[in-house]
Amino acid sequence: MSDVTPPPLFDRIGGRTALLNLLRHFYADVRQHNEIAPIFAANIEDWPSHLEKIADFWSGLSGGPRLYGGGMPWKHLPLRLEERHFAAWLELWGRNCRAHLAPAEAAEFIVIAEGIGQRLRQIIAQHGGG
Repeated sequence: MSDVTPPPLFDRIGGRTALLNLLRHFYADVRQHNEIAPIFAANIEDWPSHLEKIADFWSGLSGGPRLYGGGMPWKHLPLRLEERHFAAWLELWGRNCRAHLAPAEAAEFIVIAEGIGQRLRQIIAQHGGG
């Protein structure tokens, strides 16, 4: 038996460069999506800065450097997100993960995103949106 710990997901995908590549493709699709593009268009003015912040967020979640300052769930409360928004976001995330990552790593990122979606749904249900 081996006690070797596999490298973190962050390292297995190729670090921040690969993460940013995934995020660029994902958000290019998001910005074209009928259901969720309007939400992002109304709330994101500086896309390069937003991508860096989101990369910081995903870096920590995937075992890389913890660079994100926090507060992610609360930033989503005023957006009036509905189940259709979560479904669209998760569908695009899954599609992009499968297109740009190896199968095992894509599956791990999808599970993480589904967990985030569940937590956001719970927070919105408890605290309301808007």
